[in-house]
Amino acid sequence: MTNKAELYDVIRKPIITEKATMASEHGAVVFEVAIDANKPQIKEAVETLFGVKVKAVNTAITKGKTKRFRGTAGKRKDVKKAYVTLEDGNSIDVSTGL
Repeated sequence: MTNKAELYDVIRKPIITEKATMASEHGAVVFEVAIDANKPQIKEAVETLFGVKVKAVNTAITKGKTKRFRGTAGKRKDVKKAYVTLEDGNSIDVSTGL
């Protein structure tokens, strides 16, 4: 069991997009997580912080794009997303604060 600060390092923030809203209709919640976090860590963090039972965790890494800003080339950071499927009867309201 890890402390609460380490759990907040694993789960950075909820992702609220059109695709994430469609996933929430099927009992899933989408979070931005640490790039080095694994599925058991994500599952433990969500269950501990929100007090829910997790059925499954799927992850996806979005590679950062190369962009130009004021003529200088730069690169956005890579982002890891976790699609957390909850057991029936559990829900997380991501529109409210933690």
